[in-house]
Amino acid sequence: MHGFPDGPKVLVTRLDETLLITVSGDTDADDADDFAAVWEAAHETGPTLTAVDLSAVGFADSMLLNALLEARSRHRAAGRPMVLLGPLPPGVHRLLSLSGVLEHFTIVENGPTQAG
Repeated sequence: MHGFPDGPKVLVTRLDETLLITVSGDTDADDADDFAAVWEAAHETGPTLTAVDLSAVGFADSMLLNALLEARSRHRAAGRPMVLLGPLPPGVHRLLSLSGVLEHFTIVENGPTQAG
């Protein structure tokens, strides 16, 4: 588990051919470098699918938006799917919706979990 002082917690779990990235806590611009490292590690592992669980994110701003857009772009370029696990918390849903990018993400209501 990657823990960032006074910031979000990110748990990266490999489930067969799925990489599950679970983010919890508040995210902001101070976390950008840490998120870049997590996305880089996810990109390098090359799983068939990356699933991002944002259900425990409290606060999200443009840093998280940019991180998700960058990850989506890299996955598309590599021909690998990336999904967001829903339902999204209200703040994340609002951020993606108001920025006009919500429809660019695949959101699945029942995705992989650490329990299986």
